[in-house]
Amino acid sequence: MKKIMLLICLCIFAYAANAQQKNILSGTVKDTENHPIPVVSIQVLNSNLTAVTNINGDFELKGLPSGNLTLRFSAIGYATILKTVTGNAQALSVVLQDANVKLDEVTVSAQKTDENVQNVPFSISALSATKVNDYRIQNTRDLAAIIPNLYSSNPGDGRNVTSIRGIGTTSYDPAVATYIDGVNQFSLDTYIASLFDVERIEVLRGPQGSLYGRNAMGGVINIITKQPTNYTTGFAGIDIGNYGQQRYSLGLRTALINDKLFLGVAGQFNKQDGFYVNEFSNSKFDKLNGFLGNYYLKFQASSKFALTLNVKHNNNRNNGTFPLVGSIADALANPFKLNQNAETKMVDNLFNASLSTNYSGESVNFSSQTAYQSNYRFYKKPIDGDFSPIDGVSIINNYGKDWNKVQVYTQEIKFNSPIATSTKLKWLAGAYGFYQHNPVKQGTYFGADAAMLGAPFPNFTSLNTNTSKSFGLAAFGQASYSLTAKLIATLGLRYDYEHKKQQALGEFIMDGMDPMVTQNDTSATANFKAFSPKVSLAYAIDHHHHVYANYSKGYRSGGLTQLGSDPSVLPLISYKPEYSNNYEVGSKNTFFDNRLVLNVAAFYVRLDQAQVPVLILPDAVTITRNAGKLTSKGIEVELNARPVKGFNVDYNFGFNEAKYTALQLPQNGQMVNLNGNRQVFTPNLTSMLALQYNYVVDEKSKLNVIIRGEWSFTGDQFFDLSNKIEQKGYDILNGKIGFSHKRFDLFFWGRNIADTRYVDYAYDFGASHLGNPKTYGLSLTGRF
Repeated sequence: MKKIMLLICLCIFAYAANAQQKNILSGTVKDTENHPIPVVSIQVLNSNLTAVTNINGDFELKGLPSGNLTLRFSAIGYATILKTVTGNAQALSVVLQDANVKLDEVTVSAQKTDENVQNVPFSISALSATKVNDYRIQNTRDLAAIIPNLYSSNPGDGRNVTSIRGIGTTSYDPAVATYIDGVNQFSLDTYIASLFDVERIEVLRGPQGSLYGRNAMGGVINIITKQPTNYTTGFAGIDIGNYGQQRYSLGLRTALINDKLFLGVAGQFNKQDGFYVNEFSNSKFDKLNGFLGNYYLKFQASSKFALTLNVKHNNNRNNGTFPLVGSIADALANPFKLNQNAETKMVDNLFNASLSTNYSGESVNFSSQTAYQSNYRFYKKPIDGDFSPIDGVSIINNYGKDWNKVQVYTQEIKFNSPIATSTKLKWLAGAYGFYQHNPVKQGTYFGADAAMLGAPFPNFTSLNTNTSKSFGLAAFGQASYSLTAKLIATLGLRYDYEHKKQQALGEFIMDGMDPMVTQNDTSATANFKAFSPKVSLAYAIDHHHHVYANYSKGYRSGGLTQLGSDPSVLPLISYKPEYSNNYEVGSKNTFFDNRLVLNVAAFYVRLDQAQVPVLILPDAVTITRNAGKLTSKGIEVELNARPVKGFNVDYNFGFNEAKYTALQLPQNGQMVNLNGNRQVFTPNLTSMLALQYNYVVDEKSKLNVIIRGEWSFTGDQFFDLSNKIEQKGYDILNGKIGFSHKRFDLFFWGRNIADTRYVDYAYDFGASHLGNPKTYGLSLTGRF
C-alpha cells in the first residue's frame, strides 16, 4: 500500500512539474527615443514566470496560462510599469520612461498576492530598493518618521520597540509583525533588524490579523530581498564615516542552470567605534560589529512549480549593549557620556532558514513555507544593572547553550485563485502553525554597594529560571468580489488558537554557599483563542482614483508572567489577550500620467484589555498586565511627485492622538488613576519632507549628479504611562550629494546634520538613551 501511495504522489509531482501551456508571449522593450533597453526584468505577477531582455531589448515568456495576466517591467534608470496582457501568443511592444520623469508603479504583496499598491484598500507605504538607498535605511528602526505615525527605537541592544498608530510593543510579543521573505520574525528575540540587499519594504498600517495573525495589532513590516534570475548580477559596496563607521557588502545572483537552478549569495560586515564614552574607564563604550548573510537556492522545475531554500544569519558583537544614563536631564546635560563600572560583550547569533514551495496552476495556486528561527544571546560577563559606577546590581545570563536560546518553528500553507481568471471572485485560504521553545536563565547579583539600592545585605544572587513552550494553530481566508465594474467588497476571517506553558524556578545564592530554593519548580498553562474579521469596500472612481472604507478587529495573544527577583510579584499569572476595533477611510489618487501620487487616510481605534508593561527592577523583567482601555485616532497623508524632470518630492505626515480612557496601575503600594494619559512611544506628530534633484550628465550611461535633502519632525511623546518622562518634538536634517551611474553610485552623506540632541528611548524608571549625533561619511557601490 505504501508503495502504491508513493507512486501516486510521484505521478502527481511529475505532472505538476511538467504540465505546461503552449502559450508564448514575446516582445521588445524600448525607451521613448525608440532605443532598445537590455537587462529589463520582466515578471508575471503571482507566478514563477520571469524573463530578462537581451541586448536588442527582446524577451520571451513561455508556458503562460490563458486569460488576463499582469506583467511588471523594471530596469535601472527607468520607471517601473505594470501591464495587463492576454496570455495567448502575441508580440508586445513596451516603452519605459526615464525614472527622472515618471514615478514607479509599485507592486506589493500586502494581501499575500502581488498587486498594484494603489489598488490595496487600506493604508500601506511601499519603499522600493531605490527609495531604501535614497533614505539610507539600514535598520528597521530607520523607518521612524519616514512612515506616517510609525515610531521605532531601542535602548542599544538592537531589539527595536516599534509602534504604529499608538499600538506598540509592550512585551517580547511584538504589536507590529515583521516578515522577511514571507517568514514571520516571531518575537523580539528572533527577528533580524539589519537591512541590506532589499528589493522593497512594505509597511501595512492598522491591524492585519485576518491574514497575518496574532501580533499584527498595529500593522506589518513586510521586507522582501532581491532574488536571482537568469541574468547574472552582482554588487559590492563600501561605507565609511565618523565614529569609526565601516560597512562592507558583497553579493552575487546568477543562474547555475538557465531557467532551472538559481543562486543568490550576499554578505555584509559592519563595525562602529561607538558614540558613548564610559567615564569610569575613560574608554569607548558601545563599540560593535556584525556580519549579516543572505543565501538563496531556487529550483524552477517548470513554469508552474518552484522550490526555494533561503538561509539568513546575523551575528552581532556589542561591547556596551545598554548605553544608558539615569535620567533624561542627565542624558541631555552630559551627552554621550555615561559612568558604568561593569563592561561586557554581548554575543548575539541569529539564524533563519526557510523552504518555500510555489505552484501556479490553471484552477488554483498553492504555496507552502516551512521555517526555523533561533537566537542565542548572552553577555560574556555580568552587565551593569544600575547603570552607575557603584557595585550595586549586575545581570548574569551566561549559563551555557542550553539557556537563553530561543527556537521557533513555523509552517504556513496557502491556496488562492489562479493568476489568470475572468471571474468576479478572487479568493485566498490557508493555515498557519508554530512552536516556540524559550528557556531563560538569569541571575541578578547584588554587590558590595547593594544597600544603596535597598537590598537587605550585599553579595548574593537571585537566580530565576523561566522556561516557556508554546504552540499555535490558525486558519484564515479572504475573498474579494466585484459587485459592479467599480465596486469591490472584501471579507476576511482568521481563527487563532494558542497554548502556552511556563515553568519557573527561583533560587537564592549567597557568595560561597549552595543555592537555596525560593520558588519551587512549578508550572502553569494557559489557552487563548480569537476570531479576527475584516470587511472592506473599495470604489474605483476611475483608473487613477480610488476610495475605500474598512473595519478590522485586532488581536494580540495573552500570556504568563515571568518569575523575577521581587517576591511581591507572583509568577505564572496569566494575562488576557488584547483586542481592538479599527475603522479606516481613505483615498488613493494618481495624477498627470503617474507623476503625482496622493494618498490620504483617517482612522479610529478602540482597544480593550490593553496589555500594559510593568518593569520590575533591578532585574529588568517586564510583567504584563491587562490594565486599561485605549482610543487612538488620526490622519495620514502621503505625497510623491515628479513636478519637473529630475526633481522628486516625497512628503509624509501623520497625526495621532492615542489616550487611555481607563488605566489603573499600582504605584508605591496603591492604585493610581491614569485615565486620560497618553500612550508611550507614540509621537503626536510625524512628518518627513525629502527633496531630490537629479541632473543628467550622460543619458546613455545614466550618469546623474544627485543632490538630496531631508527634513523630519517627531512630535511630543512620553516614555512612561504616568506621562512624566517626556521628549518634546524635535527636527532632524539629513542630506547627501554625489553621482549615480548604471554601474556605480558615489555619495557623500550626512545625518542629523544640525546635531540635534534628543532622547530616542527611555525606560519608565528614567534611564535614557540618546538618538545618534551628527554622522557623515562616504559611500561607494558598484554593480555588474
